[in-house]
Amino acid sequence: MTRMLIIGPPGSGKGTQAERISERLGVVAISTGDIFRANVKGETPLGLEAKKFMDNGDFVPDSVTNKMVRDRLNESDVENGFLLDGYPRTTAQVDYLDEILADGDEKLDVVLQLTADDEELVHRLLGRAKETGRSDDNEAVIRHRLDLYHEQTEAVVAKYAERGILTKVDGIGPIDEVTDRVMQAIKAAQAA
Repeated sequence: MTRMLIIGPPGSGKGTQAERISERLGVVAISTGDIFRANVKGETPLGLEAKKFMDNGDFVPDSVTNKMVRDRLNESDVENGFLLDGYPRTTAQVDYLDEILADGDEKLDVVLQLTADDEELVHRLLGRAKETGRSDDNEAVIRHRLDLYHEQTEAVVAKYAERGILTKVDGIGPIDEVTDRVMQAIKAAQAA
């Protein structure tokens, strides 16, 4: 059984690698973006609350996000493990996730951080924006998102590094090569 997180800056390939890890390990990949969308679409009380913030382009507050994650981690498909993508984003969320897991007498096995050079990510995201026609992905917006990532996640990453469960993997290169590095890193972390 594997309980893990994947952390990485925008454009580092988290979504792609999360899908591949999920397939190979037979664990469910849980993206907070998917949780938000499912709750909004289902018009759940939490979804209606989250929608107010999302419609304004604001971050959904921890109180709402935490409740959604708790509900999702209580579903039966996570019994054999899970891969969280996009949560926790803050140290307060780290503490809340610890509580959720402790309630089930569980803990995280590994925290995988995909690393990448900011200039490479800007180049990658600008290319993706051109391909998909996303006008909101200009260089200023991309750099702002990268700055936010660094501000928010450094403390989260440091907390998991202190616990000895953080594994860093270079996220740059052909997708299959990155997947091979990721799977080797997970195997090594689980053997430790």
